[in-house]
Amino acid sequence: MLLGILFNVCLIAANLLETKVIQIGSLTVTAGLLVFPVSYIINDCIAEVWGFRKARLIIWSGFAMNFFVVMLGLIAVSLPAAPFWEGEEHFNFVFGMAPRIVAASLTAFLVGSFINAYVMSRMKIASRGRNFSARAIWSTVAGETADSLLFFPIAFGGVIAWRELLVMMCVQVALKSLYEVLILPVTARVVRAIKRMDGSDVYDTGISYNILKVKEI
Repeated sequence: MLLGILFNVCLIAANLLETKVIQIGSLTVTAGLLVFPVSYIINDCIAEVWGFRKARLIIWSGFAMNFFVVMLGLIAVSLPAAPFWEGEEHFNFVFGMAPRIVAASLTAFLVGSFINAYVMSRMKIASRGRNFSARAIWSTVAGETADSLLFFPIAFGGVIAWRELLVMMCVQVALKSLYEVLILPVTARVVRAIKRMDGSDVYDTGISYNILKVKEI
């Protein structure tokens, strides 16, 4: 439950932070990079300990909560502001997400998260539970790559030059994957602690990977 709550908070925070583009040295990235990789780390923990079916439930809950917050933001933007309030322009910039940005964000999140969980699950079965570090890294690389390849073209295609988009996609994937590698010792300790406390270590043998079977938990 606690991991699910943190997962949803990270996703909502990442969506809001994505509205700012930051410069780190010569690199141009979105501020969502600060927190978004954490959601993939949590996804790894859930898929590793409780299996793909629990990860599927958490991913769909994250999608629903993101959609809910986006809709609330759009409703707030559409309501008339008080005459004395001076923050409307800035509020609208953050919460008035264009439909294509919303579509890009939600689509990329779903595809990337499910690929991450699927790769984690299949690699665990193939390795018979060994080499957690390899599973965590490669599942993140697969998920983050799919996420970036979908988000940037859908959100910014035709607005930002394709050469710049390609650079931003590659940088995002590289930095998010590096994030996973650097925090891997912490992730491994958390996974071991959860397995010990909860007594769970699920292997997804004979399950359906149909992402729509949310009730099958």
